[in-house]
Amino acid sequence: MDDMIRVFWKNRCIINEDVKYILLCVSYGVVFCIGFVLNVLTLYIFLFRIRPWKTVNVFMFNLALSDLLYVLSLPLLVHYYSKENDWIFGMVVCKLIRFLFYTSLYCSILFLLCISVYRFLAVCYPVQYLRWGHVRFAKIASLIIWVIIIGMQSPMLYFVNTTQLEGNTICPDTSNTDKVPQFLVFQTVNLVLLFCVPFTAILICYCNIVHVLIKPNTNSSQPCQRKKSTVKMIIVVLIVFIICFLPFHVTRTLFYYYRITDLDCSTLNAINMAYTVTRPLASFNSCIDPILYFFVWKLRQSAE
Repeated sequence: MDDMIRVFWKNRCIINEDVKYILLCVSYGVVFCIGFVLNVLTLYIFLFRIRPWKTVNVFMFNLALSDLLYVLSLPLLVHYYSKENDWIFGMVVCKLIRFLFYTSLYCSILFLLCISVYRFLAVCYPVQYLRWGHVRFAKIASLIIWVIIIGMQSPMLYFVNTTQLEGNTICPDTSNTDKVPQFLVFQTVNLVLLFCVPFTAILICYCNIVHVLIKPNTNSSQPCQRKKSTVKMIIVVLIVFIICFLPFHVTRTLFYYYRITDLDCSTLNAINMAYTVTRPLASFNSCIDPILYFFVWKLRQSAE
């Protein structure tokens, strides 16, 4: 049992963790096998097969890189959950693994935002796109994203600590009990600035793109194949957000806040189960993102 479960025990609630051990082992193993192959292949294609790079290629490369860094951490988590929460790799590695997950998660969100904004400019404001769509701006934006996310997630290195419980070394993905109020503030800032704001901006971008594409006076200016690829790209990005990111953030927020409230055991068990189920969903974006690369490539081909 991890550190959060100890809080539930203080409320005299018995939390069944058997589902978590099986689900996370299997799902993380699958994500590692698929995500590793797809993202390594993607990076190889970007590095050795695509020349010259366009703006969107810069964001795609960084998205694949952040996904690969995450999937490389999964074998350690598979081992951890297969041993029913017994961490053998030391405190430093524990901190790095948890830090790496959130860094990869929020880098992915912001790179998807950048891809969406540039597609929005290309479709809705082509003149501005010609002005701002240079590769050098994409490289600068990518560097800024990495610096901002690494800086904003660095508190995880402070909050996460290994603990001893019933003979096991626990590597929790949250803080110790005495740091819960600070941790909730930290996660709330992440939720608002790194998920809610980007998700809202992406929805605005895509609503405007769809509006432009379906306008009768602009249908003829966009090749049919290019419009189809744009719509498919929109669908893939929305799938990543709605299926992978949204349920995870909702259940995680409930899980963190309800751990400091006095709820009945059935409610706590339901929240714990929901959070357990959505954790693998947040990982599957590493497997879905490569599909996005295909549609962006199709867009490039139709533009040439």
